[in-house]
Amino acid sequence: MNTDDQRNAPPHTAEVGGGHDSEGLHCLVTGASGYIGGRLVPELLEAGHSVRCLARSPDKLRDHPWASAVESVRGDVTDPDSVAEALRGIDVAYYLVHSLGSGSGFEETDRRAARVFADQAQAAGVRRIVYLGGLTPRGVPENSLSPHLRSRTEVGRVFLDAPVPATVLRAGVVIGSGSASFEMLRYLTERLPVMVTPVGSTRAPSPSGCGTYCATWSAPPRCRTT
Repeated sequence: MNTDDQRNAPPHTAEVGGGHDSEGLHCLVTGASGYIGGRLVPELLEAGHSVRCLARSPDKLRDHPWASAVESVRGDVTDPDSVAEALRGIDVAYYLVHSLGSGSGFEETDRRAARVFADQAQAAGVRRIVYLGGLTPRGVPENSLSPHLRSRTEVGRVFLDAPVPATVLRAGVVIGSGSASFEMLRYLTERLPVMVTPVGSTRAPSPSGCGTYCATWSAPPRCRTT
C-alpha cells in the first residue's frame, strides 16, 4: 500500500488520530455495497463514529449486519444535488467508487464524479476526503498506464488539488475472501492446473489484506481544529 502526500491540511490538525475522538466523527462512505466499503463500515461503527452510506440502490445494503446502525441515502456521485445532501454535516468522506463497468466513457465519468464530490465536499465544510486508488508500476509514465489505472490516478489528483484536505491511498491487490476478484482466482486455480496468463502477469503484485485497510481507516483523521 502506498499513501500519496496529504495536501491542504488545515493548521492545528492532526493527520491521524492516536485514539478515538470522544464524540466520534460523522463519516460518509460511498461504495458501501462493495467489498472494501462493506468491511470499512463496521470498523468505523466499532470505533465510535456515526456512519452515513451513499448508494444508488440503498436496498443492496439491507442484508449487511450493520445496516440498521447506519443512515443510508440514495444518490449518485455524478449528481451534485444528491451528493450535497449526503455530505451535509459530514466530517470525513470516504470515496470508494469508480465507473469501470459503465462503458467506454468511464474515464470522463470518473473525472466528472470526482470534481462533483470535491466541490460539494468544500461547500458542505467536509474536513477530509479519503480516497482509495490503484498502485501504479514504478517508473511507468501515466500515459502508458491502462485506462483503469490512469483514471484512478487522475481521480486521486483531482482530490489532492481540491481545497478540501485529502488522503489518497493506492493499493495493488486487496486480498480477502468474498471479493469478486479473489473468488474468481480461487475458482480458476481449483479447476485449471495450468493457465496461460497475459504479459502483465509477470509483474509482482503488492497484495494487502482487507483487514489492514479497514483497521487503519477506522481511526480517521481528526478533523476538528484544536
